[in-house]
Amino acid sequence: QDLRIAPETLEMQAQIAEATGRPQLARNMRRAAELIPIPDARVLEMYNALRPNRSSREELLAIANELDTKYNAKITAAFVREAAEVYAQRDVLRRD
Repeated sequence: QDLRIAPETLEMQAQIAEATGRPQLARNMRRAAELIPIPDARVLEMYNALRPNRSSREELLAIANELDTKYNAKITAAFVREAAEVYAQRDVLRRD
């Protein structure tokens, strides 16, 4: 708990990144801020689910839906949806 960063701090860092022409870094900071309220164990489960051949498209879309609806993590949900599409194109989704 002592080592956690506040979402507001990450947003300030995102604004600095944008001001210096680093939009990808700003997106990463905002995505990190969205993850703060999610329990660490669940973040680790989601991380592992994003590894190639670990999840089906449906499982990844369910994670995206959870991020979107339960945690209001819109940027991260979009990231997971994009990953599901890219994984399908690259044939690295788990087959049931």
